Amino acid sequence: MPAAPFTAEDTARLRDTLEQVIADGATPGGVLALGTLDDAPRFLTAGRIAAECGDAAPDEDTRYDIASLTKVVATWLLVGQALQDGLLDLDAPIRDALPAMHGDTPSAEATVRELLAHTSGLRASTRLDHYRNTELPLHEILCREPLDDAPGAHRYINRGYILLGLALPHLYGRRLDELTAELWQTLGMNNTIYGPLARIREVAPTEQRFPGAPRIWGAAHDDNAGLLGGVAGHAGVFSTAADLTTYARSLLSAHADGDDSALGRWLHASLVAQAQIEPGLDRGLSWILADGGRIAYHHGFTGTSLYLSPDTGRYLVICTNAVYHGNARTKIAPLRALVLKTISAT
Repeated sequence: MPAAPFTAEDTARLRDTLEQVIADGATPGGVLALGTLDDAPRFLTAGRIAAECGDAAPDEDTRYDIASLTKVVATWLLVGQALQDGLLDLDAPIRDALPAMHGDTPSAEATVRELLAHTSGLRASTRLDHYRNTELPLHEILCREPLDDAPGAHRYINRGYILLGLALPHLYGRRLDELTAELWQTLGMNNTIYGPLARIREVAPTEQRFPGAPRIWGAAHDDNAGLLGGVAGHAGVFSTAADLTTYARSLLSAHADGDDSALGRWLHASLVAQAQIEPGLDRGLSWILADGGRIAYHHGFTGTSLYLSPDTGRYLVICTNAVYHGNARTKIAPLRALVLKTISAT
């Protein structure tokens, strides 16, 4: 059955809303990508990359800090590979995938499934700067800390993905950025990479934290990712609208193939609800599920989003640097709401 295409009216509304949030000061500019498996991707652009880049307009090859999209573009993808390779068990405690630890490590009992689904009960707040000058390795420090809650309820927690980002290199004996680069290359995502990157106009700057201080540009906006050298399981990846489109199309194609591919099996398993976030929204394995599970998506704090509609073959991508003006990222809420409504329409 052919995928349901986006209409000219859809495109016009999306372009108008992108231009409006830019005019409202939410972001200097941005790129939307939309399409289906049956047509060529369309890229809608508006505004400029940033004042530091002059009048240069963003395009499908502008690199954005995708922040928490790292969870679904890097960590989730690599966990699926590790499951296929027999190195991970979804329902085994994360301690089995980490270097040996000693003493009481209550947080190490969280399972891989719980970490992916944000149902582990791990401590929600993470400040890696508090762990400087400690003798224990980071994974053991995190695992020795008590739980905030009993496992089961949903609570969005970065440290579960930090632990996964430490476990995966241990299992493979290779750095996280090397492992992910190999997978991205296989998928044709040649402009997706962990930072730091050069401060050039092809890279969108993000936030200026303090007046007079250099703007964050080419380095991870997330502080914890920055303290990990820019390479972490929860944040740190830079990508483009074109590459995220390639990724979306790869996932939709794998879903259409069903159990004929390892990626298809992993995606199908991940789109099963694990916990309720709020009425109408559930958490799968990494992905947020909406519209009765028909839509899967994830956001990045910096102003990025990736949406999939596996049943209709549709995808939508948002790339902005909405933290450029500080907390103004909340002003892109109308754009995200319209994108979700548009991709959900039949």
